[in-house]
Amino acid sequence: MGERRRDARRDHGGQRPLQHRQHHSSRPRLGSGRKRGTHRRALGRSRGGFTSKLHCLADALGRPLAFHLTVGEAADCKAYDALIDLPERAPDALLADKGYDADAIRADLARRKIKAVIPGRSNRRVKIEHDRTLYRQRNRIERMFGHLKINRAIATRYDQLANSFLGMVHLASARYWLKFVHAS
Repeated sequence: MGERRRDARRDHGGQRPLQHRQHHSSRPRLGSGRKRGTHRRALGRSRGGFTSKLHCLADALGRPLAFHLTVGEAADCKAYDALIDLPERAPDALLADKGYDADAIRADLARRKIKAVIPGRSNRRVKIEHDRTLYRQRNRIERMFGHLKINRAIATRYDQLANSFLGMVHLASARYWLKFVHAS
């Protein structure tokens, strides 16, 4: 019968050699350590379930300027670095909730000469005072989120990928901005 040639293109039902993989790890080679693109979805576990967090930078009237999407279990203060460098003109004050109460954030705001209007967390040893009358204006951004959540796609997050969800958020914010534009 003769010996079977090793350089044949077809295996004719024979066994594959054990080294048929080009790489020997359990994950895809081009991936960033995760399988099936979960890193592009920005979804993660939080108290409310499998969700994501939408952080927004807004002007004094509550109009959105920039958005940043993080996974559900990420701390709020992680989005600070991505949002603080975005405006062309430095703000006079930063109004934020207790999630942004960190010494590093307060030091960075002092270095930039921006007033920090952030209430202290309840577990802080040294209580930090903030301007309560100025902090009341933070409700404008909460109302803006309420207006954006009129769109069902934003309120329930139908989109799997972070880019498509942020695209829908940008469309909804453009619709929100239209009420501030006056025809002359």
